[in-house]
Amino acid sequence: MKRSYEKEMMDLPGQPRELLEKDLRNLRIINRRLGNYRNVVRGLNRLVGAQKIGRFSLLDVGTGSGDVPARITDWAQQRGIKTSIVALEPEPVTAQVAATLTNPPFIPLLQWGKACPEQSRREGDFRRCRISVVRGDGMAPPFRAASFDFVLASQLLHHFSEDQIIRLLRIWSPLARRAIIVSDLVRHPLAYYGIRLLTKLCTRNAMTRTDAPLSVTRAFTLAEWRALLREADVGPFQVFSAFPFRVMALIFAKG
Repeated sequence: MKRSYEKEMMDLPGQPRELLEKDLRNLRIINRRLGNYRNVVRGLNRLVGAQKIGRFSLLDVGTGSGDVPARITDWAQQRGIKTSIVALEPEPVTAQVAATLTNPPFIPLLQWGKACPEQSRREGDFRRCRISVVRGDGMAPPFRAASFDFVLASQLLHHFSEDQIIRLLRIWSPLARRAIIVSDLVRHPLAYYGIRLLTKLCTRNAMTRTDAPLSVTRAFTLAEWRALLREADVGPFQVFSAFPFRVMALIFAKG
């Protein structure tokens, strides 16, 4: 199965709000049922456990509904780990959905930092400030170097060309003090036909029915993922296979 370069409906401008919001709801179900939450937490557990971290900051690029940062926050809280998470999303409707679901104050483009003023960052206010949604572009993230312990790309990179992925990783690398975490799909015929059948049976949403199987054909094989990370050359990395048809990669900061 060759890689597709066809654009997903989600990536095309001007989609009806209702169609997009229902697709985002379906994606939250897919993330929960088909292992994306588990894959992201697996990566964080490796990093946090190995380095015995009691507090970390994380930038989730292309956050979508913000459901992955919410899951990370729950996981960390259960382990007594304090988190500060920024969820970056360029699409305005999607960013508003994320802001509503994660329940922070919404922060317009380039206005990060105003939602949790210094005087409100007491332990009693920690819950309110755990996730901040920022509308912004992953190609030009509005943050200084070394702003976060981790940068996360969850179900994101398959939306881009190989050259764009390499560029993105090189843009994000200076932001991450510790590591970049990649959780994404692995291209395989069984994954394609499986998600195609599942979405036909479970939803009438045209965006989900179109994009879910297309996402698989836009993804990479494990060998191709490794080749991309080598070419990006932003740091030593580990690549792990995950069920079903997923990849998790940890790219460690140089030095």
